[in-house]
Amino acid sequence: MTIETNSEQETFLVGRHLGEKAVPGQIFALEGDLGVGKTILTKGLAEGLGITEAVSSPTFTIVQIYEEGRLPLYHFDVYRIGDIEEMDEIGYEDYFYGNGVCLIEWANLIEELLPPQTVFISIEKDLERGFDYRRITMREREQI
Repeated sequence: MTIETNSEQETFLVGRHLGEKAVPGQIFALEGDLGVGKTILTKGLAEGLGITEAVSSPTFTIVQIYEEGRLPLYHFDVYRIGDIEEMDEIGYEDYFYGNGVCLIEWANLIEELLPPQTVFISIEKDLERGFDYRRITMREREQI
């Protein structure tokens, strides 16, 4: 499925819709260059889960946990993972196979760890279509 947005608010609303529909154990693998709106989409997803605290990218902590919503949100940023074994050290399986929702930025770096039910979300810019234009493509792992 592909969705086109033309503002940060529209990208946020896509994320909110995902959060409203998310189920326990849901995993979203978020892909896209710096500045495409990954954090905007994540903030929307958090709101859709009922999380009201400020959401930011966990670049240096690898995982940020938000537990106040209808489901916990485990927000990963694995950009700084140097070795996939570091994921074992943080106990990734507890999050991936738990009762919350995982959103993983730069998921391509740990793709071999992702379960089959992972939903991949790619966000792309196209400056010819406008500064705020985004193409958001969602697909299940089997479609890759």
